[in-house]
Amino acid sequence: MEFQFQFDWQAAIDSIPFLIKGIPYTLLISFGGLLIGFALGIVFGLLSINKKWFLRWPATAYIEIFRGTPILVQVLFIFYDLIGGPIDPLTAGIAAIALNSGAYISEVVRGGVQSIDKGQTEAGLSLGLSRTQTFWSVVWPQAFRRMIPPLGNQAIVSIKDTSLFSVIGVGELVRQGQIYIANTFTAFEVYFVVAILYLAITLSLSIILRFVERRGLASV
Repeated sequence: MEFQFQFDWQAAIDSIPFLIKGIPYTLLISFGGLLIGFALGIVFGLLSINKKWFLRWPATAYIEIFRGTPILVQVLFIFYDLIGGPIDPLTAGIAAIALNSGAYISEVVRGGVQSIDKGQTEAGLSLGLSRTQTFWSVVWPQAFRRMIPPLGNQAIVSIKDTSLFSVIGVGELVRQGQIYIANTFTAFEVYFVVAILYLAITLSLSIILRFVERRGLASV
């Protein structure tokens, strides 16, 4: 028996207006979560290299737990069990991206700060700056420039991770695709368009990040 498959381009084109409705949710979850995750990453990244064990150990535990478990499990736990019952799917999605990306960003921050030569700190102190002033005025700007590529990678990963949140009913791209497929039975065409839309988002972000990275390196 010969199997023939024909790609229905008209079905793919017709799905675009409906699928685009999911892009705002995808971007809101991604960048809302990443913004919080960046703040968490700075805090826990610096705590993870603190000399005081009672600050370092909890930070390390957070990092290992959220890096060592799947984000799908994390979002389900947040959605169903955080306060004893289901919460708003959008809130659960943002929280999952924030906590998950925060753990990875913590490692980026730790690596970036530790990559700066200790002589930079000594130079700042020799100029009469306090340790806090030296860190934020001398060490952090240099470290942040080195963090830009891995931070960009994490942003792209987090955008793609939102595709898993269809399981809790968030109306992002994949969920919009599932709804459309249920009505039209054009699964291959719809998921093809979903993939193209994700690619367009991540490629646009990659171009922006490369530009920022070049500007950062040029200012060194």
